[in-house]
Amino acid sequence: MTTVLKGKDILHVKDIKLEQINMIMETAARFEQVLDSGGRLNNMAGKLLAMLFYEPSTHTRMSFESAMLRLGGQVLSVPDARASSSAVKGETLYDTGKMIDGYADIAVIRHMQEGSARELADGSSIPVINGGDGSGQHPTQALLDIYTIQKERTRLNNLTVTLAGDLKNGRTVHSLSWLLGKYGPRFYFVSPEELRMPPEITKALVDDGIEVIETPDLSTAAAKSDVLYMTRIQRERFTDCEAYERLKDTYLINNDLIRKAKSGITLMHPLPRLNEIAREVDDYEGAAYFRQAANGGPIRMAVLALLTGNE
Repeated sequence: MTTVLKGKDILHVKDIKLEQINMIMETAARFEQVLDSGGRLNNMAGKLLAMLFYEPSTHTRMSFESAMLRLGGQVLSVPDARASSSAVKGETLYDTGKMIDGYADIAVIRHMQEGSARELADGSSIPVINGGDGSGQHPTQALLDIYTIQKERTRLNNLTVTLAGDLKNGRTVHSLSWLLGKYGPRFYFVSPEELRMPPEITKALVDDGIEVIETPDLSTAAAKSDVLYMTRIQRERFTDCEAYERLKDTYLINNDLIRKAKSGITLMHPLPRLNEIAREVDDYEGAAYFRQAANGGPIRMAVLALLTGNE
């Protein structure tokens, strides 16, 4: 098992093979079972995780730190790297990568620019994990998303999945569409015209034989879907405040929409949510978004352990 992922970076979901996905999910399930039974894990004892976060984060940051600590490792964290790291003095990410080799065994970077994780990895000899690079990729989010779908739906193959909201800027849906595409889904891409999925992603999926239906109509898509993956409209990606105000409340998932949706639909969201899912929906049995967030723990534990050969 070790040779398949040990020493590798996880920068883009396209780099993750199907056997590696299965290995990560199997390892996550094993770790989760140990923790649920009250057991302890020390796979990463004596190891250090470097956390370089140039963008704000609650869920990804806490999830990775929790994962490392639950594996018996330690964390070196730079939570506001944009303001407090040597980047302020002009240090490149390549040089930062060289520098952290002497401090840590594995690194996670969150950055506002696409391609930033790859630049850090180019300079580093330790495994680097992309914790989100601008509107680009968020591969470990996609891994925990398909882990959640597997647990909620008991399968990954041949599902009808709606991705809705800000598909242009949402790195979570960019990563999930690539990764879930390996399992032969039918996709509904639901968004305002201005926030459609990047055409290169849609084209690549269609070229691979995946059925993709683009529509602004959330209700129609929900009525035909096994999974509805909602995302917020990302204010931080807008340069036009008026455009954001006009689009921010385009979609609302409430109990009325759930009643019209396909029976038993699984509702997911990468969080944080704003106004796009009403609190009344939290009591719906298929509302999986908080379970989804919790699944980040075992998935990221698995990734940390496998990349360092400590599974």
